[in-house]
Amino acid sequence: MADQVRVFAMPDAGEGLTEGEILKWLVAVGDTVVVNQPLCEVETAKAAIELPSPYAGVVAELRAAEGQVVPVGDPIIAIAVAESPVAATVSTPPAAQAGLAANGAGSGPVLVGYGVTEASTRRRPRLPAADPHGTMRVEAGPPGEAVKPVRHGGLEVGRAAERALAEQGATVAEPAARVRAKPLVRKLARELGVDLAAVAASGPHGTVTRDDVRLAAEGLSVTPDVTAWLEGVVPASSVAIAAGEPGESEVREPVRGVRRLMAEAMTASAFSVPHVTEWVEVDVTRSIELLERMRRLPAYEGIRLSPLLLVARALIEAVRRTPIANSFFDAEAGEAGEVVVRRHVNLGIAAATPRGLVVPNVKGAQALALPDLARALNALVETAKAGRTTPADMSGGTITITNVGVFGVDGGTPIINPGEAAILCMGAVRLKPWVVGGHVVPRQVMELTLSFDHRHIDGAAGSIVLADVARLLEEPALYSV
Repeated sequence: MADQVRVFAMPDAGEGLTEGEILKWLVAVGDTVVVNQPLCEVETAKAAIELPSPYAGVVAELRAAEGQVVPVGDPIIAIAVAESPVAATVSTPPAAQAGLAANGAGSGPVLVGYGVTEASTRRRPRLPAADPHGTMRVEAGPPGEAVKPVRHGGLEVGRAAERALAEQGATVAEPAARVRAKPLVRKLARELGVDLAAVAASGPHGTVTRDDVRLAAEGLSVTPDVTAWLEGVVPASSVAIAAGEPGESEVREPVRGVRRLMAEAMTASAFSVPHVTEWVEVDVTRSIELLERMRRLPAYEGIRLSPLLLVARALIEAVRRTPIANSFFDAEAGEAGEVVVRRHVNLGIAAATPRGLVVPNVKGAQALALPDLARALNALVETAKAGRTTPADMSGGTITITNVGVFGVDGGTPIINPGEAAILCMGAVRLKPWVVGGHVVPRQVMELTLSFDHRHIDGAAGSIVLADVARLLEEPALYSV
């Protein structure tokens, strides 16, 4: 029977996203694809993701070019799908064939925004939705229908399905070894005509950086790790002065994706929320000593420990004593608005990345023991390093910490993350003269800065929160570790 051409449109990845940029096509016209095979890499306002195919068939047309920004709902690819289920089974793994037979020829598991086939009248399976308390729910379809959550974000879209097929005994072709590089680095390599596979990587864990690509284009290389910065989260090249053609006095770059979202969010917050900022210097000598002792404990074996862990723990405890800091002002509720106080702490950690500022959060941080909180923070950082921070990772935050100390900066006046009421800024730990018992002695000192929403958090409440954090860092024995 004749093939039918199915058009796949840019899906809505959630969180109100309206567009995505095609970073790289992973298939070409004439390629045979199976259900949930990654088709392309896309950068949205919140994450870099891979879009899996909802159909099994042959790629008939690529309707968007690499580097093109495509609105949600606009077509990006056309796939010729065999109308006969028998034809579809020729290139489709057994587990996927069941989905084809159940949903109609050529259709398969449908992800967020993918729509349903014309021949199907069944309810579309829904993906797990992020809960503000950090839990997940899955809405199932009709009785007997299997619903498998597929992670939508990072560079893992579609791979969960491959793992599921492998577990069921289906043969899944192993992809060729892939160069470690973030989407923007891959884009730069394409622009400069550089083969990433031939580039000497200098970033953490063998990651190719922008500097590596630029130097490779000039026939040069660098010593590994010289571009690692911010403990591997941000390569130094991400803040370098943009290079242009000889004679150019300036280089313009469109504001897209994460950077556009950051600009809009920070502008809205700065000009709609009355910020009050307070700061205090803290003797954190005992906290630093505690970290050294913790590193020798079996419970923390293999976990990277830093002052951020104890600052996070102190802020969670301070919020428990002053819950108003873990809230937000809902200006659209009622005549004068409402204050919504959360009982859970989704602790956000502001992270600078080559794509811009992102604020993923640890869900339900108030319920975690210190070793578990340490693991959660480690996982958050590793995810950011790998460029796999998803929209779900960044949604539902209740209060945020920003760490400018890793840049060697003492402090700042942070802007509150939208939907929250306070943000704590931690500066660098420095050896300073300090008065202890009437004597001047050298101590480890850190500056803490707290910005809060003065519409509903008064100076007393804000000061109490900041003072509590300082007190717990000065004397960490006041809470159990």
